[in-house]
Amino acid sequence: MKKIGKFASALLLGLIGVISTGIASAPSLAETINVTMVAGHPPVFRWVKHASKTFIPTVNKALEGSGYDIKWSEQYGGSLAKVGGALEAVEEGLAEVGLVSSLFEPAKLSLQTVTYFTPFTNRDSTAVSNLIDELHKTTPELRATWEANGLEYLGGAIGIDDYLIMTKFPVNSIADLNGRKIGAPGPAVNWLKGTGAVGVSGNLTTYYNEIKTGVYDGVIVFASAALPGKLHEVAPFITKVGFGAQYAGGIAANKEWFDGQPEVVQKALLKGGEAQRTAYHKDLDASVTKFLGIMESKGATITEVDDAMRKEWVMGMDNVAKGWAAKLDKAGKPGTKVLKTYMDAMRASGQVPLRSWDME
Repeated sequence: MKKIGKFASALLLGLIGVISTGIASAPSLAETINVTMVAGHPPVFRWVKHASKTFIPTVNKALEGSGYDIKWSEQYGGSLAKVGGALEAVEEGLAEVGLVSSLFEPAKLSLQTVTYFTPFTNRDSTAVSNLIDELHKTTPELRATWEANGLEYLGGAIGIDDYLIMTKFPVNSIADLNGRKIGAPGPAVNWLKGTGAVGVSGNLTTYYNEIKTGVYDGVIVFASAALPGKLHEVAPFITKVGFGAQYAGGIAANKEWFDGQPEVVQKALLKGGEAQRTAYHKDLDASVTKFLGIMESKGATITEVDDAMRKEWVMGMDNVAKGWAAKLDKAGKPGTKVLKTYMDAMRASGQVPLRSWDME
């Protein structure tokens, strides 16, 4: 009996050892974090497409082997928030991450609209976006604007290629715009002051029908969105004015949620924002000339104003930048500082703005 007892004990100890070794060598299960990502525009637009194509895969790749993974729920094109509603959706926690259009949040993200109040400054969207994301790192006031709305800016600047006008009629002079109803996004309505045109605030999701039904005679838009929006079908006269490239927003997270995440997850999200900006602009730069060519092949007429008309246009405008900055200063926000910082940074990069908005 004693020998059997010793054998049984040894067998039991051996089994325990095998089981323990198996448990120790088994791969640990990653903690899954549920994240909803929101955008007001549909995926037909490039910045939303790259959320799925670039941002999310980059974050997932960065988290491999970290002990964390993310289960994504992508809510685009008005399924959770309409255009201009992503900020509120993220701020209120309906989504953890969103593509937030500062263009449509002029009150809450007022400082981020600086490029729209300084038209005719730079036609290179990659340069504009790189500069704005860099300024977010070096200018605390820009980051504070997001934080005041309960958001953490992740980068992923949404640059917009050089704006142009698409109309139902040819534009050979500024006088051709007199009395015409022109749709424009947010602050871009200001670009029409001095032309005699009637500026109407609008956005890409409604432009086609509003031109078709006569609400607008034309719109201020950009080539990379005009083709997907089929605007050449209803506004076949494309006039390259040189309004300039713009910064229209970026990727932001709910700050309380972001602050509660492990450092490895925070870094992965920031890495995703960086990758989004780079890939999106590479894609954008490759498409602009191509898209203009496609619209021309489908019957659009493309013209470009000469330097004299461009100069007449910009000098005929009110100094909207100074007015914007003064209004923000009065509200306790550093409008003048951000305007000067942006324009100085442009000049330091070698850019020669058509009008020195901050120096008048």
